[in-house]
Amino acid sequence: MDESNSRINLLRRVPLTTLKVFEAAGRTESFALASQELGITSSAVSHSIRKLEEAIELTLFERSTREVRLTPKGRLLLEHVQRGLGEMHRGLSLIQADEPPPLRLHTAPSFATQWLLPRLPAFVQQHPHIDLRFSANTDYARFENDDFDLDIVYGEPRQDFCEHVPLAVEHLTPLCSPALAEAIKTPQDLHQHTLIQCDVQMLQWKGWFEANHLLPVHHYALRFDRSAMAIAAAVNGMGVVLESTLLAERELQEGRLVAPLRSLTHDIQYVGHFLAYPKSRTRNEAAEVFKKWLLDELGVR
Repeated sequence: MDESNSRINLLRRVPLTTLKVFEAAGRTESFALASQELGITSSAVSHSIRKLEEAIELTLFERSTREVRLTPKGRLLLEHVQRGLGEMHRGLSLIQADEPPPLRLHTAPSFATQWLLPRLPAFVQQHPHIDLRFSANTDYARFENDDFDLDIVYGEPRQDFCEHVPLAVEHLTPLCSPALAEAIKTPQDLHQHTLIQCDVQMLQWKGWFEANHLLPVHHYALRFDRSAMAIAAAVNGMGVVLESTLLAERELQEGRLVAPLRSLTHDIQYVGHFLAYPKSRTRNEAAEVFKKWLLDELGVR
């Protein structure tokens, strides 16, 4: 018997009603609470769980006189059953809705502030029918919770339940205000100035000095945990920041920041941001529209 037929026969032995009982019992780790939630007797819950365990030939709960607890394999099954039931509920909601589903976008904060928000009015103007719901923080979106459709993340995602697309190659180079740049003619001049560091940045000043075969400094008077704040500090003349020209694109175009050493040194190039989305979920049309717009804006092919 091939694998597909084996899966079909297994699903025939495990009806949806049984999985719903298992989900309630596993989530509450109580046959009594599950019975109250489902409107059936505790013995019916116990019988349903026993039939499920017999069908798949595995023990899903450890039982004692006072409680039931999920086994490791039971906990793993619960995670997937909850995800499957969530997808079914989502599908029913989508087909019953009078309006198209919203686009729920999550993004890294500095990318949102520095690059995305200045361009967002153009997207909204081009696609006024899309109901955009926007959120930004440093946590990765948990797609299995069905909270977001897309996530723009800093650093390559490690989650095995999502796909991801690398965005633009970013260039890290020293940036500062035009007034401060007048005193910076060589890389050695950096040692006489405050160097601003973003602590969450994957590549920092030490790596830039090493890439350019220069002695690094050992003290940083200003450290931030957001690129947006580090860039703002540099704009205000507080020092020199090593930052992405992508994130500082607006400040560079407007002349509020300059790159005084770019012709004399080597940029550090890396892919810092990725677009992530769930593997299994059927993505809505708005998510596909935004994905194409984002990649076009960044020149990603």
